[in-house]
Amino acid sequence: MNTKNPGPAPDAVDAITDQWAAVRPDLDTVPMAVFGRVYRLSDAMRGKVDKAYAPYGMGLGEFDVLATLRRSGEPYTLSPRELTATLMITTGGMTGRLDKLEKAGLLTRNPDPNDRRGLRVTLSERGKELVDQAVGAGLAEQRAALETALTEEEVEQLAGLLRKLLATTV
Repeated sequence: MNTKNPGPAPDAVDAITDQWAAVRPDLDTVPMAVFGRVYRLSDAMRGKVDKAYAPYGMGLGEFDVLATLRRSGEPYTLSPRELTATLMITTGGMTGRLDKLEKAGLLTRNPDPNDRRGLRVTLSERGKELVDQAVGAGLAEQRAALETALTEEEVEQLAGLLRKLLATTV
């Protein structure tokens, strides 16, 4: 009996790199294998986390706004410009999200007392409660995915390797 762990079965990324190897054996497709899996993993987890946020009446976009306000600390207030810069979306996209969240009572927009032309966006108490619940649900999905496939040591190692890679690419 073979007790050696054979590892995961070949996947779609293996099929792609195998095809490239057949037509271009001169290529090193390891980077394609790594980033192909990172992209696919990101898409898969984005879908799972988005579903985890749905019971709280929000998707990833709305969660990002509420979570950014929550992480900012009391009084949970930022300008639309600060939110836009943090979330890397257009001002038009931010306006749409803010409109939806304000209508749902999850945040308020008020004039900036220090700038007559500016606004301050503040997380409401209901928004704070909801985002606190949603972040737990999203983390549970992420934790479950990690625990299904990796040991704690592997998770720490992966986090460190991804941090190192990200630091050199952005």
